[in-house]
Formats: sequence, C-alpha cells, structure tokens
Amino acid sequence: MTTATASRPVGELLREWRDRRRISQLDLAISADISTRHLSFVETGRSSPSRDMVLRLGEHLDVPLRERNQLLLAAGFAPVYGESGLDAPEMTAARDAVRQLLTAHEPYPAVVLDRRWTMVDANASVALLVEGVAPELLDGPVNVLRATLHPDGMAPRIVNLGEWRAHLLGRLRREVAATADLELAELLAELRGYPCDDVVPEVEVPKPGDIVVPLRLRHRGTELTFFSTVATFGTPLDVTLAELSIEAFFPADAHTAEVIRSTPLGTPAG
Repeated sequence: MTTATASRPVGELLREWRDRRRISQLDLAISADISTRHLSFVETGRSSPSRDMVLRLGEHLDVPLRERNQLLLAAGFAPVYGESGLDAPEMTAARDAVRQLLTAHEPYPAVVLDRRWTMVDANASVALLVEGVAPELLDGPVNVLRATLHPDGMAPRIVNLGEWRAHLLGRLRREVAATADLELAELLAELRGYPCDDVVPEVEVPKPGDIVVPLRLRHRGTELTFFSTVATFGTPLDVTLAELSIEAFFPADAHTAEVIRSTPLGTPAG
C-alpha cells in the first residue's frame, strides 16, 4: 500500500478528475446522490469530504484504484486499496488463474501486462513474437510497446507496421487520458519518436471485410496474421489486480493456425 502523501488538496484533485471525465458538477452530484452545492464546496476546499464521500466520488468518476488511494491521502485518510505482489500468498488464486489462462492458450502467444505495459508473465509461445528482438530490449523488465515498435524490436518484422503502430499508440493515448499517468505520457512521447517508413493512419478506418486491426508478422519466410483480445479481472479490490491485463493472440486465418500448430515451441529458425 502506498505511503506517499498527496501535496495537492483533495478538492482540486477531484475537480481535475471530473474535468478529465468531462462530467459537469450537476451530473456528478446527481450520480453520486449529493447536492451540487456540497460538491462545489468540496472542490473549492470550503468543505472537507468524509472518507465515504471521497470513495463515492472516486467510484462515480471511475478513478483508478491507485489514484483513489491518493485522493484519500489528500483528504487526510489512510489508503484502503492494497497493493500486493503477484507472488504474495493472498494472490495465490489470482496467480493460478493467470497461469492457467496462459498455459491453456498455447500454442498461441499470450502475455500479462501491468498498467505501464511491462510484461509480468507470458506463455512459451510469446517466443514466436519476440524472435529476433535485440537482447537489450528483453533484458530486465520488458516494456512490450517498446519491444514491439523499436527499430531493433519487432518493428522490422511487422508487415503492416504503420497500421499496428497507430493501433497501439491510440490505445496508449486513451490510457494516458484515462489515468493521467506521467510515465505513460513519457512512454507515448518516446514511441512517437521511433522511425516508421510505413504510412501511419491518424484514424483506424476498416477495409472491406475488416472487423479488427490485425498484426501481420513476417516469420521464417511466411506471413502470420493475428488478432488479440484483452482480459482483466472483474471488480478488483487490489491495485495490482486492477492494473493487470492479459493480452491473448489468436490466428486470424487458417494458414497462421496451421503454421503455429506444426511448429513445436523452441524450434530454432533456419
């Protein structure tokens, strides 16, 4: 659990989150079942919110759990949402569930990410995606976006690099807007600076028959095509669980499925 103290007033933080969510005082007051006058007093510092009020407003503003703890600290209360390591005893059931999902998804790749796109866990099939990636991008905590879009990463193998880059940067941009995470904003700026010779569309416009943005990957003399799904824990009450996501890649065509099923994991290139 975080022990950092907030230096900004809780009212100012709440108003910032309300502005970020583009919700009026009236709409938030109605949703949270409080008076507009009371909400205004809280935001301007004329009234100190109770612990329950901070939690209620954080819930209705869809503030991430980590930032709800910061709201509580700013209001003078102790944080209520724990942050347990995935290897903690109380996380055994969640850890086992994650591992089951990863294993069951083989022979197709799946990866577990935290909110800053750091790889927390992965199944053996992820080796197919990162084949040829520079060792320094895979040393230590692996940032999946960096390993994907860096010119020494997966980027040279991605056939539709411009399209996939636009898709990933769009996801990251939305996450920056939703979380106000400064490290994510810095990551976005870094990734935008990577070279890309392919056309990067500003808007994802589907071609005839398209239903998802595919990842088209050069692999040992052929081309594999994937789409991905993202799973999260429902109603998490722990910061770690709330920030975990599992991205699973599926073959988007019969050729890709056949190639993967016929290539044992760990088979060297060549």
